[in-house]
Amino acid sequence: MMQENILGTEKISNLFIKFSIPAILSLTIAGVQTMVDGIFLGNFVGTNAMASVNIAAPFMQLMIGMNMIVGIGGASYIGRSLGEKDFKRAQDIFKSACLFMLGLSLIVACLGFTFNQQLATFLGANEVLLADSATYIKILALFAPFISFSFILGIFVRCIGKPNVFLFSSIASFFANIILNYVLIKQLKLGIVGAPIATGLSFTTSFLIAAIPFIKKSSVLNFFTGTFNLKFTGQLLYNGSSEGISSLATAISTFVFNMAFMEIAGEDGVSAFTAIGYISLFASLIVCGISAGIGPVISYNYGAKLDSRVKQMMSLSCKVAIVMGTILVFTIFLFGKYLILLFVSDNQAVLDLALHGSKIYAFTFFFNGLNILFSGYFTSIGDALASIIIAICRGIIFILAGISILPQFMGISGVWMTVPVAEILTLLVVFFLFKQRNLKNTSSLIED
Repeated sequence: MMQENILGTEKISNLFIKFSIPAILSLTIAGVQTMVDGIFLGNFVGTNAMASVNIAAPFMQLMIGMNMIVGIGGASYIGRSLGEKDFKRAQDIFKSACLFMLGLSLIVACLGFTFNQQLATFLGANEVLLADSATYIKILALFAPFISFSFILGIFVRCIGKPNVFLFSSIASFFANIILNYVLIKQLKLGIVGAPIATGLSFTTSFLIAAIPFIKKSSVLNFFTGTFNLKFTGQLLYNGSSEGISSLATAISTFVFNMAFMEIAGEDGVSAFTAIGYISLFASLIVCGISAGIGPVISYNYGAKLDSRVKQMMSLSCKVAIVMGTILVFTIFLFGKYLILLFVSDNQAVLDLALHGSKIYAFTFFFNGLNILFSGYFTSIGDALASIIIAICRGIIFILAGISILPQFMGISGVWMTVPVAEILTLLVVFFLFKQRNLKNTSSLIED
């Protein structure tokens, strides 16, 4: 099949471009959907509305997390199965993933719609932000199935050699979100009600486009053949669990940071963190896109026992991540104020807090790219445990330790410093895990 020939034989640099660039653009576009909400709410409703979206952000991150568990775990399993020429197993994994995701997303939709007030309170909303945060969660929950399938189908489509499909669906979704936010928030003045409707409908647009390749029965993966297999479901969930832990960690850290900033600087602190969080999300998604893009290539070649191609892809990806991280740090130092002004245009206190924090937080990008890439690498080759350890260290253990210790000595600067310190410590763990694998000639993955 053409797809297998491409993944197993085409020049690595060409595959990197063909798969990583669409994935970078797709993930970045998908990830900034709530950023679009923040821009419109921050400029046309107020910073409290923007802060309300950030309070509700862990709910969206948890949805993304479960999508990534099923999507990345399934793609790794499917990719290795295709590399081993086991097409029936690949189809059964696809069918199992889709049916499991349908059931889980319907449960999330019901819970989010019914218990929105309780969720918003649990996530740290005070009396000023509670109503808006609960409303955002309630409406967004209704779109949970469409959000879920837009993600997992966008990931699976790379396994059949069509990485551009998710790119096209993401672009359509992005423009739909901008247009709908403009109409619903600025023109119709629906405020916090309009934002989740716009985001939900934009993800629905993405789903409808991403589903097209799987409607054809001739496709190696399609909706009509294959059977649900509980064993395969368990295996793909375990293999993708590190991605879920990463999203869970993001949700936990967002909650912890929101509480810390609320205590130190009130609503202004949360708004400042929200602005920096949007910039950080955009930057991190670039490397996440590289990791997601090369994942099917690594899985396929690992399954086909083409180890030299796996090494070449990782070496190239690490070099790109280091260069991108360096560029991002200098960009934030030179143009950080203008980036923050995209989200905060009328509150000098929030702007001052965000400008101060951005200079500290920026150092994150020197280190997090390699952590993300190697976490994805371990997932792609089926070493879920190593990937889980990386995710827990960078997203939970070192974050909770840092937020408990650093602010006591450095105040609000200590809060901003927590993430860079966590990434540095995680990178040490990554090097240890990579050395411990002791694969034949694996040192060339981080050399050259």
